[in-house]
Amino acid sequence: MNILKLAGDAGMLVVLDARIGCTEYRSVHGTLDAFQRFVQALESALTNADKPDGPECRRDLCAESSSS
Repeated sequence: MNILKLAGDAGMLVVLDARIGCTEYRSVHGTLDAFQRFVQALESALTNADKPDGPECRRDLCAESSSS
């Protein structure tokens, strides 16, 4: 699960502030409504992860690097 994608899909703006070496620093901006949509999407994703068909752990709950 890519939380940056969840934030963007909820209508929030995800900004790359800096890249130092391999580390990226990002900030997320948006309205309270967009934040509420993000929280609902995150809750839904975590609920789906708890089902037997989903992943067994949640350590993939992180921002995936966009650098390739």
